[in-house]
Amino acid sequence: MPFRTIATLQSWVDEFNEREHPGLSSIRVIPQDGADGADTGLVAVRIPDSPVEIVIEPPTPTTTPEWTITFEPREQPVTLGAAAVAKIADEVSALAELCTFLQMKSDDFLARLHAS
Repeated sequence: MPFRTIATLQSWVDEFNEREHPGLSSIRVIPQDGADGADTGLVAVRIPDSPVEIVIEPPTPTTTPEWTITFEPREQPVTLGAAAVAKIADEVSALAELCTFLQMKSDDFLARLHAS
C-alpha cells in the first residue's frame, strides 16, 4: 500500500517532529521486508537510558486494524533511577502520540484514496 513507503513514512515522522515532539529521541524509518520487494518501512525508536528497541508497525490484513508499538525483548535487566524513569515515561507518552498520529495519517490517506 502506498502509505507504507519509506518516503511517505519519513515525511510523516518529519511532520510529527516539527509539529508535535521535536524532542522525541532517536526516531528513524527503517526498511521492512515487503511482499514482492515492496518499498515498505517501519518506524523505530530508541529511548535514552534504555537499550530497548521499539518498533511502530502499520496494520496488515493479518493483524489489528491499527498501528501497534512493539517493545523488543531484552536479555539483561535494566536498573534506572527516578529521573531516568520519568524521562522514559515522557518518551513512551510521545510514542503513543506518534502511533496515534501515524494512524490518523493512514486513515486520511486511505479516505482520500477511496474517494477518488
